[in-house]
Amino acid sequence: MSTPVARSKPLPSATAPSRHVYDVIVLGSQLGGALAAALLAKRGYSVLLVEHDGTGPGYEHDGFVLPYAPFIAPALKAMPAVEEAFTELSLTAALQRNLQPHTPELQLVMPRHRVDLHTDAARRRAELVREFDADGERILADLTASALQHEPSDAFLKEGPPLPPDGILESWNLKKRVGQHPGLQTEPRLAGEDEPSKLLRGLLPFVVHLDQPATPLARTRPLSQALQSPWRYPGGRAGLRKLLFERLVELGGDLLSPENTDTYVVEELHFDGGRFSAIKLLRSDTLYRASCLVSATDAGALRRLITDRKKHRGLSEHLDLSTLKSFLFAVNWVLPEAALPRGMGELLLMDTQDAELGPLLVQQHPARTPEGKEDPSLRVICAGGFVPASVRDLGEGYLQSLAMRIDAHLDALMPFSKDKRLLRSAPYLDAGAVRGSRLMPHPHYVFDTEAVLGVTGLKQHTPTKNLLLAGREVLPGLGLEGEFLAGARAVRLVQEMMKKKAVLKR
Repeated sequence: MSTPVARSKPLPSATAPSRHVYDVIVLGSQLGGALAAALLAKRGYSVLLVEHDGTGPGYEHDGFVLPYAPFIAPALKAMPAVEEAFTELSLTAALQRNLQPHTPELQLVMPRHRVDLHTDAARRRAELVREFDADGERILADLTASALQHEPSDAFLKEGPPLPPDGILESWNLKKRVGQHPGLQTEPRLAGEDEPSKLLRGLLPFVVHLDQPATPLARTRPLSQALQSPWRYPGGRAGLRKLLFERLVELGGDLLSPENTDTYVVEELHFDGGRFSAIKLLRSDTLYRASCLVSATDAGALRRLITDRKKHRGLSEHLDLSTLKSFLFAVNWVLPEAALPRGMGELLLMDTQDAELGPLLVQQHPARTPEGKEDPSLRVICAGGFVPASVRDLGEGYLQSLAMRIDAHLDALMPFSKDKRLLRSAPYLDAGAVRGSRLMPHPHYVFDTEAVLGVTGLKQHTPTKNLLLAGREVLPGLGLEGEFLAGARAVRLVQEMMKKKAVLKR
């Protein structure tokens, strides 16, 4: 089954914005920054978004545009605070229209079992009972309950709590709010030691950015959202980002991205004493100034733009609190659709029995050319598993061996298909010419900070008072929802900082 591609108009071409002074500059390509930029423009602020680390809508290899990794997104209704932000931007209908289910919703592949988890409750029950007899009823009950476990924490997050809190007063107020929401401490229902329950828990790393989530909220909410509706958005993260970029431009914001200019890479940050003052682009003498900078790039990438780290030691040390622990390593196969095994699902979670690689998430995509054309007779199979960050230091030979191990699992999943594949490509190895490709589409972090409710990472306020963070390291334990929540909260912090009355735009 082919997934419809969101047909959006190309972003306007430009060499550089005509203005050089803004209320806010948003730096980076992560979704929290894209949301923040669009919301600020909607509220009447002058905004420049510089993508800087953007990888674009995929990478090109031998005539195909391929995904960097499998990507699933929960339904908007499962993220009510995020839904409010998209409603303000008049994007709710567009997002819901383009979100597409997989068929079946999720397929579990184990050494001795294969289970199709259909949306239809009766078919789902029949599958589980067929494979696991009496245990199937218990597994179904746990799975059904797990898919609802995000709901008790909806009200808390809809209140816009200060996560992470900044200072004693915010911490005290947050603790008081947490006490009013006992559902935040509910343990995961999907706790069985049977094969399917353990494999389903293996979906959690694919929907958070936190290494080894340990608290109830971090282990239940993102997994529950994904189990309720593991949907796809055409183009993955890049598709969502482009939707927000287009709205930003419609609202009068300026955008520098690889799609509309070749001058979008920031060379360094400029400061005026202890405050951010401007950015300087590579191969340009122009300074773009702003009253506030919102960073939506990884801490390591931002740190590299601070040329005098001794002078800005506090900011550097703040960014040093985040450490990359692992990342999603993926392999793409391009195959004739006729070569796929009958009954193979569009989204699979596969038990590899490999202690280092863990479960593989496997997702089907339409084959697409650089011109955006789809070939309905071809499919892209994208498979990814998490590997330690340290493998980057082991050389290309070791990375090739990782890709071959994923190849072997795909070969077992799709017997007799390997000889018919048209292309095999590993993004980490074959997308080297694309800027940002090695920033990794789905990293896991550890933090040298207190993890409030087990979901927080870096504080949004930094020692540089007019420099805020809105990247995936702010709320890593809430995954995609956390990225959007960080962006929405950054908007509130900018408004408090600038004390400028918002003027809503249509």
